[in-house]
Amino acid sequence: MELKEKILTQSETMFLRYGIKSVTMDDIARDLGISKKTLYQYVDNKADLLEQVVRMHVQAEELAIKMICESSKNAIDEMLQIARYVTEVLRTMPATTMYDLQKYYRNIWQLMESLHQGYIYDVIKRNLDNGIQEGLYRAELNADIIAKLYVGKTNCVIDEDMFPLKEYNKENLFKEYFYYHIHGIASAKGLKLLEQYLT
Repeated sequence: MELKEKILTQSETMFLRYGIKSVTMDDIARDLGISKKTLYQYVDNKADLLEQVVRMHVQAEELAIKMICESSKNAIDEMLQIARYVTEVLRTMPATTMYDLQKYYRNIWQLMESLHQGYIYDVIKRNLDNGIQEGLYRAELNADIIAKLYVGKTNCVIDEDMFPLKEYNKENLFKEYFYYHIHGIASAKGLKLLEQYLT
């Protein structure tokens, strides 16, 4: 398993650095100092390798968000920490990587989206329930509907047709989206706390 993890980690690094399209299986084998025959003992082809890298990446994100949820002081603090984490991920992920995934590996992009959607819904739904109990979010909110809207709007933010990478900075887009979400759900008490955290 040690070599398998090394293959996935190094492949992810190369995909992020050079773009998915331009990295070949030869490049990966050469970079790892192994033969292509050895590489193919762990993956069937480039698409299979990419799918495994995506699954590993999503698992790492879920673990990071779980740790944020466990350490946060309240619902607003949790959302701010998640927003900072996502912003950092977007900052370190080149636009070409997302573009290549969407254009050339559509099924893997859709897999990543479906993995994210279920998890994001659970996180946001729980955050909304907690925020309502804490009095930081409006009491009349329907947490199920808002969580589903959040997931749907997340898809809009990363939609290449709606927000082309050449025209919109993903980091700025997500920040606007985050503030839009918080201002739509926060109570007066929640907005006051948000301002305190931001200053």
